[in-house]
Amino acid sequence: MRQLSSETFDELCPSSMLPIRMQNKWAPLVMRLLGEGAQPFSELRRALPRTSSKELTRALRSLDRDGFITRAAEADSTGYSLTPLGRSLLAVLLDVYAWTAEHWDEIVDARERADHTETGSSVTTP
Repeated sequence: MRQLSSETFDELCPSSMLPIRMQNKWAPLVMRLLGEGAQPFSELRRALPRTSSKELTRALRSLDRDGFITRAAEADSTGYSLTPLGRSLLAVLLDVYAWTAEHWDEIVDARERADHTETGSSVTTP
């Protein structure tokens, strides 16, 4: 097994600069929605009913900070849209979504097996 470089855990390591942070599960979904065009906060909120306003705001701020979206305040509302950098990342995310759709059943089966193992239930596989 290859040993990790000593720089792997530096503060500015490439892995620490991952565009979509794993702790913010809503950011990729927000980007996908903005791939359809600019949207105000209220539309994003309506499209993501399982997230709170606070969680959505956190995702938007993170995406804005990293340069993936831009926020335009207008007289009647605030709208968000992808930047060119955001559109280039969205292309990668769409590939990940396609891969996930292709392997959905395998992922679900693996999770179910793991969940049954954790609870001590026996699982039969076909």
